[in-house]
Amino acid sequence: MQTPFFAVLILAGSALGAATVGAAETYKPGEHVRGGFQDIAQGFLDRHCLECHDDDAKKGDLSLLDLGPVDETNAAVWKSVWAQVALKEMPPKKNDQPEVVERLRFSDWIIGELQHAMKDKGGFHAHQDPKKGNFVDHDLLFGPLPPDIELTPASSPARIWRVTPQEHITRLNELINTEPKFDPAKPGLRTHGDAVPTNHGGELKLYFGIDRITSVVGGTVAYATAVKSVPAVLSSARKTGFKNYPDFYTINSAEATQILGKAEDILKYMAYGPLSLVGMPEQITDDPKTYDKVKPKGDLRGLPTSIVYNTKVVRPLTPVLDLIKEPEVTDERMRAAVDYLFEALTFRPPTQMESDNYQQIAKDSIAKVGKEDGVFMGLSSIFLDRDALFRPELAESGKPDKHGRVMLQDWELGLAVNHALRYLKPDEPLRQSILEGRMKSREDVQREVTRMLENDSIRKPRILQFFRDYFDYDLAGYICKDTKALAATGVPTRGEAHYRAMFDATASTDRLIELILEEDKDVLKQLLTTQRVVATKTDNTYFGRKHTKDERAAAVAAKKMAEDELHQKETADIHALKEGVAQLEAKIKKAPDDKAVQKALTREKKLLAVAEKAVSKARSDRKRDGGANTEVAEANLTGTEIYARVSRPTFGGGSMKPERILATAPEGQRLGILTHPSWLVSHSDAMDNHAIHRGIWIRERLLGGGIPDVPITVDAQLPVEPQSTLRERMRVTKQQYCWTCHEKMDPLGLPFEMYDHVGIFRTTEHEKPVDATGEIIDSGDPALDGPVANALEMITKLVNSERVEQVFVRHAFRFWMGRNETLNDAPVLQAAHRAYRDNGGSMKALITSLLTSDAFLYRRVERAAKTAASQSRQ
Repeated sequence: MQTPFFAVLILAGSALGAATVGAAETYKPGEHVRGGFQDIAQGFLDRHCLECHDDDAKKGDLSLLDLGPVDETNAAVWKSVWAQVALKEMPPKKNDQPEVVERLRFSDWIIGELQHAMKDKGGFHAHQDPKKGNFVDHDLLFGPLPPDIELTPASSPARIWRVTPQEHITRLNELINTEPKFDPAKPGLRTHGDAVPTNHGGELKLYFGIDRITSVVGGTVAYATAVKSVPAVLSSARKTGFKNYPDFYTINSAEATQILGKAEDILKYMAYGPLSLVGMPEQITDDPKTYDKVKPKGDLRGLPTSIVYNTKVVRPLTPVLDLIKEPEVTDERMRAAVDYLFEALTFRPPTQMESDNYQQIAKDSIAKVGKEDGVFMGLSSIFLDRDALFRPELAESGKPDKHGRVMLQDWELGLAVNHALRYLKPDEPLRQSILEGRMKSREDVQREVTRMLENDSIRKPRILQFFRDYFDYDLAGYICKDTKALAATGVPTRGEAHYRAMFDATASTDRLIELILEEDKDVLKQLLTTQRVVATKTDNTYFGRKHTKDERAAAVAAKKMAEDELHQKETADIHALKEGVAQLEAKIKKAPDDKAVQKALTREKKLLAVAEKAVSKARSDRKRDGGANTEVAEANLTGTEIYARVSRPTFGGGSMKPERILATAPEGQRLGILTHPSWLVSHSDAMDNHAIHRGIWIRERLLGGGIPDVPITVDAQLPVEPQSTLRERMRVTKQQYCWTCHEKMDPLGLPFEMYDHVGIFRTTEHEKPVDATGEIIDSGDPALDGPVANALEMITKLVNSERVEQVFVRHAFRFWMGRNETLNDAPVLQAAHRAYRDNGGSMKALITSLLTSDAFLYRRVERAAKTAASQSRQ
């Protein structure tokens, strides 16, 4: 029997691969892996893959026997192979494992080949996804490296970052509104420099003249319709995890068109104030009751004419105003307007050429359409400047070192530091440091970062955004709930009550995180184990305990008894008043001229009318609100007054309020943010918990593991069984084809079944005792592995793990560097972890270490890299 031709190739490839491994060639992470399919892949597949994935075994219905060089037709298979190899899922742990360098080189080769094969087919970017950051071996990042691995000093690619929607809208807000100064007595209130919060409907908007509105005709909806606003034009996908990576977003033509339209609105407001918005002069007055005196015709609700502004000018008065109010357009006024607007939008002064160019654009516009329209049209172009929408880190100046790295300098370095912490333009000390040439070194960065971190009045919303992206607790208000399932939980279901409560919960969690950051001790541990709660009155329900069947029956009976007693009392009180009226009426018949009796009768009738109206309203309110909660034993949250950061008031019942209390969670029921409703609801669906998503979160964010993408052949649906618990319905994930991945997720997510899908603590589900047991499996830290009784026990185990701390540092690295870590970043990560640990779990120390690292300071520029490579060969 002759050996098949393909088998001969495999044997040859195996010999070649073995020779390559034996040569122990030094591996340099990040360098292109030279070699084709037969040189690199064929031998690896033969040694480590084909035993399970040939035509005979074909585990997982996958045969790799005929897998050839990477191309667009087999790219999906190769992507799967890459994930399995990088995560050490393949070959199985019971089999002989590849050498470290062999695995790394094979993984890098696949990425390079996929990038080449898919270059004209949309590209291959999976390895750049933050969710794939954990594909880099944790033990290699924080432990000893094999001697045949040679690291290159860390740097990041030269790039431009699109500004985030939050940063963009904050820049625009600076042009049209004023925000209050930081008040150390009320540190939780919205302050100048904070991000513009979402409103009670979850929308990110800024409103024109919000700081001058004194009254409005109509309610919340009418107000939102009437006030001119700027929505977040720049989009980012509503998804979990980090979003602000340079490779993720650009600007499309539709967004550019919207930006131009909003730019003209903003410029007109800068020039005219509310006069550019209103329809009648009486709308600008210091008398908020002006419409009580002036009765305009028609229904004003929802129209711009329903808003009343005061006469005090509080917006920034800028050269744009000077340019418009003066009849003559001079070069001096035009340049002042151009330069002011350019720095407000790009955060740096324009070069002479930039200033000249925009000035000429404005002049040309005036010549074509006249002064007013020409000024607005010409200046609008600055809103589309590259640096108004992107932050460049191109390192075009500066001398490359021997590794081809160029250190950021001056404005690029200053803006990189500024962006790492803030959404406003650089403050005066940082601006002067840049202008005076004192932003060129690691020491310069440390000086400015330390100064800003130590000053509470310098707001640093980027730090809070990191925790939002890391924990994903800010999605709760966007999880659409089934009305019937929501009602069964016992939370308020009237109108938008639940969703408002969730947006409130996000703001409350923001504030709790800020309190822990102020203390700056064991930050991660405190976030995961704190018993503190920042709460509203509604949270008494969400932090309550779900009644059992017997408790619910007793509560229903007690409620009925109380209602019956109250109804009887109200009826008796009304009857007594009616009796009093009847007696006085009888007296009047006998003595019709008795003035005292007449007066008493009039008084009693009024009392009866008031009482009847009050009783009718009380009964209607009880019927509408449902009265006492029979589903939940509400928590008794009490504590000191505190404030949370919310959107500006919208003159209606739906407005979010900043008032909160700092309370303590019910003992034995909660432990840190992962047990708060904001996080639990963010990781739920319309009708139930999402144990799989919660398990993935624990696996990725705390344990540093990775989960391969769901194969397209998998029907990722749980059976519809209304009377079965979630654990019972998840039995389908234990099928052999699924369990390989689900055993790393499900046992980590199911311990949170001690809470229902709105975050209420429970001991029963469908009248069955809740099973909240789980298990930590294959964590990478043997001390962690093992069964857990519930979420509280699991969290307690995790917070004491050094690995969990290191994984937290990895995520901080990704957020502040805007990219996934590589092996070359190992020294940076280890230094950041030491800084965090040695300073008692200090977030400030961690951030300072990252922002003064080579990965943050240096950029790898193509021209410099080629020069360095050429010099190294000489």
